[in-house]
Amino acid sequence: MMNTVLFVDNEKISLNSIERLFIDSDIRVLKADNAQKALDIISQEDIAVIVADNQIPGINGNALLSRVNEISPDTLKIMITGYADLETAVDALNSGEIFRFIIKPCQNDSLIKTVQEALEQYWIIHSLRSTDENTLLSLAEAVELKDGYTRGHCQRVAEYALMIASEINMGGNTVKAIRYGSWLHDCGKIGVPEDILNKNGPLDPEEFEIIKNHPKWGADAARNAELSSPILNIIHFHHERYDGSGYPAGLKEDEIPFEVRIVTVADVYDALTSDRPYRDKYSIDKAMDIMRIMRGTAFDPDILDLFLDMRVQINK
Repeated sequence: MMNTVLFVDNEKISLNSIERLFIDSDIRVLKADNAQKALDIISQEDIAVIVADNQIPGINGNALLSRVNEISPDTLKIMITGYADLETAVDALNSGEIFRFIIKPCQNDSLIKTVQEALEQYWIIHSLRSTDENTLLSLAEAVELKDGYTRGHCQRVAEYALMIASEINMGGNTVKAIRYGSWLHDCGKIGVPEDILNKNGPLDPEEFEIIKNHPKWGADAARNAELSSPILNIIHFHHERYDGSGYPAGLKEDEIPFEVRIVTVADVYDALTSDRPYRDKYSIDKAMDIMRIMRGTAFDPDILDLFLDMRVQINK
């Protein structure tokens, strides 16, 4: 079940408190007070999310979650940890072994929010496995609901990117990947807090670091869903820049996959010609002038020139 969460803690009082915390939600809560019981449940149930305390008698939370990964790799893993084990938790997060960690003492609001984000990520992974176009587009639209200013963005990015692909006469499989990748390029934003996505002003450095994680979060989900490499590339690298100044990998020029360079042009154009919390949209002419300035820095010059020459085909 996509809403089943397993909580693991050796203190039954804590488990009962957590169960009461979610009693009015649609989340199905299961409990285990030791590692073996947790593994037995994982073997018998479809668990979307497991939340485990790192201090469990006989086996620590990190070792437990590693076993869970072997039994149920799709299950999202959250570790509750004290400051003394923070380095271990950070290493596990960076290696992709866990989805999030929560520092003790655990605040109720933080726990609820983190569990909800993990359930959303689990839903994304399973939706991405669908070959039905309506399901994939619905997923993209669900992500956009978190940010009212981007409504319709993924569909428009796909339209502009497919215009470019048509001019280049790209093959059918690549065109399909560009369509799906454009729809899904921002799917990692499901894990970004709405107050950051909708902030009415510039992001501070900490907020920007959170935003910068969304390509990786989206790519992790797409990789788990076993999507094709071109789709995965678009999700993972759509914020790379032609001069190497982008993120998350600092790729430059031909290191950036060709399909990504196409979608990047379409993505930035739609961003410039759409309203944002911190500015009104630019006119088509102004947006194109701005993009010309970024020729060779943000964009592949040949792809940008082709897009700018298509001015009469673009209706915003």
